[in-house]
Amino acid sequence: MSARRTADAADGIRFAFGTLTVLPVRVTRWDREAARAGMLAAPLAGLVVGLCAGAAGGLLLLAGAGPLLAAVATTAVPAVLTRGLHLDGLADTADGLGSAKPAEDALRIMKRSDIGPFGVITLLLVLLAQVAAVGELYAAAWAHGAAAATVAAVTARLALTLAARAGVPPARPDGLGAAVAGTVPTRAALLTVLLMTAVVAAVCGGLFGPYGALRHVLALAAGLGAAHLLLRHCVRRFGGVTGDVFGGLAETAATAALIVLTLG
Repeated sequence: MSARRTADAADGIRFAFGTLTVLPVRVTRWDREAARAGMLAAPLAGLVVGLCAGAAGGLLLLAGAGPLLAAVATTAVPAVLTRGLHLDGLADTADGLGSAKPAEDALRIMKRSDIGPFGVITLLLVLLAQVAAVGELYAAAWAHGAAAATVAAVTARLALTLAARAGVPPARPDGLGAAVAGTVPTRAALLTVLLMTAVVAAVCGGLFGPYGALRHVLALAAGLGAAHLLLRHCVRRFGGVTGDVFGGLAETAATAALIVLTLG
């Protein structure tokens, strides 16, 4: 049993990194069990993405660049490491929601290769918000910006874990959304949230003290809350989730977390 669980966990990690990043990880299984383990391992992929983003910003700061340029690099790294899929999903979701059309028509709009006006405006505002927030945190100290980038990336993937929980239906019978929708037991999703919250509290508490730990935990909670509101709206409008919706949830969670970290 232990060997089987270890194999399932390894397959899940490969699934998470193989579907959520461009890192050279080969996905060996596409069944529901692998998808469940992969969605539970999604925050681990977020941790790696966030650390890379913070490192990129830190290197530019060490080279003499200003906080704004470092923030641009930090924001660009997650886009590169995901092939821009989450940003594309955000834009498509905005187009689908903004169309105000019935679910089938909205889903067709989201599946198009082009980006409409709602998607362009949403992308612009979200990226500006992310760069502005990270730049402000880098201006305070490199550690603040790097920690924020990491927590935001973890929060983004944790939102995917929650969105893949049981009871959330797919909007289409095919695609990544259908492959992972409803695969994660609600209890396992909540336990993953509690575990990651504890990790964030412990690490940020060690770096910034009790107040810093509280701020970062609140940022994580705010990111998940914003993603949950979007998820509920998408399920109501589209009848379920799609791969595009997952991308939109990730970017929404990350942006909300970054904004909260700039407050106070």
